[in-house]
Amino acid sequence: MSGFIVGLTGGIGSGKSTVADLFVAHGAALVDTDAIAHELTAAHGPAMPALLAEFGPQAADPAGALDRAAMRRRIFAEPSAKARLEAILHPLIRQLSAERCRAATAPYVILAVPLLVESGNYRERCDRIVVVDCPESLQIERVMARNRLSAAEVQAIMATQASRQQRLAAASDVVANDRGREELAGQVEKLHTKFLALSAEKVKAGC
Repeated sequence: MSGFIVGLTGGIGSGKSTVADLFVAHGAALVDTDAIAHELTAAHGPAMPALLAEFGPQAADPAGALDRAAMRRRIFAEPSAKARLEAILHPLIRQLSAERCRAATAPYVILAVPLLVESGNYRERCDRIVVVDCPESLQIERVMARNRLSAAEVQAIMATQASRQQRLAAASDVVANDRGREELAGQVEKLHTKFLALSAEKVKAGC
């Protein structure tokens, strides 16, 4: 059981997944709330009965998974839909992520939460918060290339997230992801060494 939790977050296009993978390569456990959300809403996923009851059969794609594109359109057209969706998914995600953090046997857990800064509940569970940071112009460039969205569409997504300043204000540690993979790997290696020491101190203190 790992009792040392490192929250990992960053804006869209910041490179959270790349940083998470680098920590895992050093032996950290990874609990990813985005991955859990996809598990819950896959065909026959645990959340699908409640989602279908709330939103009707049109909420599912032909395979029986949540139709994400249709749900996005519904949320834009019907403001209350977002809160209703979150009321079903968020408690399940919190429960599963907490169970997986407790079950981890690595020296520390990377708890990857895209909206960690916006959610007080997750912040309270973390011993440290790592923010993956890069200039907003680079975020926009990366997401446009990756998701084939327009600059305006990416900016609209970013507007729903915490600002760069808000994330940095919440950070215990910052990983700058604007200088290439080798530089990024060096930063992660240093933090890994730091977290091993902090985790050992916590164990020694009996926390």
